[in-house]
Amino acid sequence: MEKFVIRGGQRLHGEINISGAKNAAVAILPATLLAKDVFVIDNVPEIRDISSMLQILEALGADVRYLSKSVIQIDTRNVRSQPVPYELTKNMRASYYLLGAMLGMYSCAQVAMPGGCNFGGVRPIDLHLKGFSTLGALISTDGGVIEAKANKLIGGSVYFDKARGLTILENAAREPHIVDLANFLNLMGANIKGAGTDVIKIEGVTSLHGCDYSIIPDQIEAGTYMVAAAATAGDLLLKNVIPKHLEPITAKLRECGAYVEELDDAIRVHATGRLRSCNIKTLPHPGFPTDMQPQFTTLLTVCEGVGVVSDGVWDNRFKYVDQLTRMGAQIQIEGKAAIVQGTAQLKGAPVKADDLRAGAAMIIAGLVAKGTTEIEEIIHIDRGYEDVVLKLTAVGADIRRVDVQPPVDLSDRKRA
Repeated sequence: MEKFVIRGGQRLHGEINISGAKNAAVAILPATLLAKDVFVIDNVPEIRDISSMLQILEALGADVRYLSKSVIQIDTRNVRSQPVPYELTKNMRASYYLLGAMLGMYSCAQVAMPGGCNFGGVRPIDLHLKGFSTLGALISTDGGVIEAKANKLIGGSVYFDKARGLTILENAAREPHIVDLANFLNLMGANIKGAGTDVIKIEGVTSLHGCDYSIIPDQIEAGTYMVAAAATAGDLLLKNVIPKHLEPITAKLRECGAYVEELDDAIRVHATGRLRSCNIKTLPHPGFPTDMQPQFTTLLTVCEGVGVVSDGVWDNRFKYVDQLTRMGAQIQIEGKAAIVQGTAQLKGAPVKADDLRAGAAMIIAGLVAKGTTEIEEIIHIDRGYEDVVLKLTAVGADIRRVDVQPPVDLSDRKRA
């Protein structure tokens, strides 16, 4: 077991290269199962969720090879239909993407119930299962394993390019990773139109093929470092980004008084002194992303004034607030909103990462706090942030990854 140890108070300054988008990659990799062919995927982030997904593909028979740190070749010609075991899915929520890919390719899928972050309320898996049923699949759950079967799929979804006829998805998600997945599938030979709008039209095709593809940059990783720069009164140039994807974050940082400069494929965030507070309401894209809510709430804890943060996407996504209050933050939860009274200084304390983005929030809190912050359960952070220690130390942060020895059970010694 490992933890992060951060000595706060260091101003971040320099350049950070943003990795490929986690949310796009965890959808694109299982989509390779829709064809018996060879794929070369570029800009793949080196994170725990990707490692888990690649292990699943290999367990199904795919040949996976790294051509470089961020380029992967996937040969699916020997993939076979078989259940995906729980031990490979228990730590990642995105394993539900396998259901659609395998159902579309083999008319049958058996995948253990996905793990990952838990915020309460209806999760995407519920919407997927409802969609599969609507398309004619029979869904059953036994012992934590989801089984989907269909002799013939009528219509389709983003993951069902082989279903017959035209499918229209209304009120569809518009996030950049949805567009990236659609672009990848179209390059495979799919016929998908309207990705990026709330109406997606999919015309079924008879077969798909392999392709070469480069994944978009990760807007949430970029947003996290943007907030870290603002919180530490730093000056960071973030490279390999799409500034348009970051517009909601950029707008709120400017409202708080930070300087944000948008370049062609980079973005610079610079702040001096203490920023002023603002209000945040998370919404589906192009609104403020819920995956940036914990990080921005952490910024507000050290801003001047009072800010109100409302999450209109997930229930119970304020569990991390207990960790921030341990560090001296003044936050009051009222329903789906957090009222944040800014304070001049957070103080280092032992905390934990309740989930992926909460873990990122703890890192930002540790960077701005006085003294030492120790973050446990960092396995959540490793699910979505590549080389976080290396990237932060390169721009001036004092952060280390250390091993945590399990406590000795003295009772066993006494019995011996």
